[in-house]
Amino acid sequence: MKYRNRLSNRPVFLSTHTHYMQQEYTYILLDLDGTVTDSMEGITKSIRYALKHFGIEVSDLNELRKFVGPPLKESLMEFCRFSADQAEEGIRKYRERFADTGIYENAVYPGMERLLQELNEAGKQVMLATGKPAYYAEKILDHFHLSRYFKFVGGSGLDGSLSHKDEVIRHVLENNDIQDLSDVVMVGDRKHDIIGARNTGIDCIGVLYGYGDREELPQAGAKRIVASVDELKRALLPHSH
Repeated sequence: MKYRNRLSNRPVFLSTHTHYMQQEYTYILLDLDGTVTDSMEGITKSIRYALKHFGIEVSDLNELRKFVGPPLKESLMEFCRFSADQAEEGIRKYRERFADTGIYENAVYPGMERLLQELNEAGKQVMLATGKPAYYAEKILDHFHLSRYFKFVGGSGLDGSLSHKDEVIRHVLENNDIQDLSDVVMVGDRKHDIIGARNTGIDCIGVLYGYGDREELPQAGAKRIVASVDELKRALLPHSH
């Protein structure tokens, strides 16, 4: 089935079948939250903890789902109308809980480790490109014994550097001397992943099993959208059996 992107009027494929997209990529850039791991519990509980510091009470964690994925400072300023200084304070409070507790309220999506293994066996160069600080991303991969599958871990800095997804993607590309952008694909679940990929000139596959939706991803310009880890495998390894 085709879904037409309202911005570019180009068709976006939502089908699980791969006959229309046989291209294989060598470099696979994966987002972390909502793509490799289901981290909603730890992130939303840590955001609730931070907001409580400001006198904001949140009973339903689903209300905080929109915070999962985008840069936290931007989200606090957009959704809570925080000033830049308040957002920085909010990040500090968030990390108080996330650093030791929230980081492990997390789970690898079923089938993801097997996919990572098969990508490695197929000779793909798998790299992480996350808006989360690389410090935390590395701890999460180590915790779930996934580090061995990733050639490189790209993320933001604890100081707020590389806070936008296109900056992270460029960081990954430059540090691995990747020149042929047509051989690179970004995989992510939110519009920020798609926009970051477009801004850096690479393709992007959107995943629906994370925290985005069928409206957000095609509108952002995803080349393809998949609904499950199995569909993602067929997109990245179309010739495997």
